[in-house]
Amino acid sequence: MKLLVENRDKVRILTMNRPEKRNALDSELTQELLKQLRVADAEDAVDAIVLTGAGQAFCAGADLSEFKELKDPQAAEARAELTMQLHLVFSKMTTPVVTAINGAAMGGGAGLALAGDLAVMVRGAKIGYPEAKHGIVAAIVMANLVRQIGPKAAFELVALGEGIDGERALALGMVNRVVPEGQLMDEALYLATKLASLPKAAMAQTKRLFYEVLDLPLEESLKRAREVNRKMRGFGKP
Repeated sequence: MKLLVENRDKVRILTMNRPEKRNALDSELTQELLKQLRVADAEDAVDAIVLTGAGQAFCAGADLSEFKELKDPQAAEARAELTMQLHLVFSKMTTPVVTAINGAAMGGGAGLALAGDLAVMVRGAKIGYPEAKHGIVAAIVMANLVRQIGPKAAFELVALGEGIDGERALALGMVNRVVPEGQLMDEALYLATKLASLPKAAMAQTKRLFYEVLDLPLEESLKRAREVNRKMRGFGKP
């Protein structure tokens, strides 16, 4: 199976399972990951998600061997749409996601690592956007990267294509924690369990509002926040 699914109480663990390909995203894995994220988000018994990779890498990005076979423009467009939907789904879900970056996260894999609401990275892992070195563009992953770390740092990463280590990623605000090898899943599950322990309705509204205000002017953000404040006061005690 290219994606492993496991439950730890109220936490759903999704593990990309193509270690021989450094968990590169082919269409099958991309579709299954998108599906399982939506399934987990819809399940009442799941209150948080951890996403990680099997083996030595988190995710090497798109499976380039598959892209070489996409000669039909419509097929290439469909693949790009699938990739876009995968990176978009995290902000559309109400269930919080913790990414556990167990190894190299490159290109689309770096995008996945940052797409989670919280991120834990093992010391010694690397995050990078090497697309420009290969004559292509870190296109779909760029929007989220710029939002998270700002224009100057983001441009350096996508233009130079150089990987950065956990300490640099932490300094840039790309990840929340950097931990020694062997402590990654413990820390990721600790954070996920804390998120899962919060009232579900409050967590859902917090996440929804958070991603809405990212793209709204201040006045509109405050108006939207006022609406949520009124709504949440109506919930009473959980």
